[in-house]
Amino acid sequence: MEGSVFTPSLEGMKHIKSPEGEMLAKPFLEVCKLILPVIENFGTAMTLVKSDVGGNISRLEKKNETDPTKYKYLYNMVKEEVECKTATGSSSCTNGLLWLTRAMDFLVELFRNLLAHPDWTMTECCTDSYGKTLKKFHGWIASSSFTVAMKLAPDRKKFMDVISGSGDVNADMEKFCSTFPQFLEENHKFLANFGLDDMKA
Repeated sequence: MEGSVFTPSLEGMKHIKSPEGEMLAKPFLEVCKLILPVIENFGTAMTLVKSDVGGNISRLEKKNETDPTKYKYLYNMVKEEVECKTATGSSSCTNGLLWLTRAMDFLVELFRNLLAHPDWTMTECCTDSYGKTLKKFHGWIASSSFTVAMKLAPDRKKFMDVISGSGDVNADMEKFCSTFPQFLEENHKFLANFGLDDMKA
C-alpha cells in the first residue's frame, strides 16, 4: 500500500468543495468511503459502525445518481426534503447525512485519542470517543450493543501496523483530524439551521 490507509482520503479532501466553496456530494461521500478500510481493520468491534456508515453512504449515493446535476451539491438533497417535509423520516437522506456525519465525528475522535494517548488500549480509545460523540444520540439498546462491541476492539499495535502501510500513519492521521472535521462541522451547522441536528436513534 502506497502511503498509509489515510493517504487516499487526504487526497480526496482537496476536492470536496466546489470553487465557490459549496460542499459537493460525490467527493464528500467518496472521502467517507475511503475511511471504511480503516474501520474494516477493527474487525467485529466496528461491525455496527461499518454497516451504518456504508448504508448511509449508499443511500446518499443512490439519491445523487437519480439526478447528478440536481444533487451535485450535498445540501440540495436536504433542502428538497425540508421543502417536502420528509427530512425527519428515518429513511430520508437528511437522516442519512446526519448519522454519517456523527459516525465520522466518532472516528475523528477515536483517531485523536490514538494520537493523544499512546498508553491507552484500543477499547479505552473507542469507549472514550463513543462517550464524547454518539452516546448521547443512542437509545439504551444501541448504546449497550456498542459498549459490548467496543470490548472486541483489536490489539492496538496490530491495528496501527495494518493501517500504517508505507506511510507515516501518525502524521497522516493528524492531518486527517485537522482537516476533515471542518466539513463535518459545516454539515452540523447546515442541519442545525433547520433544527435537524438533534435527531436521536
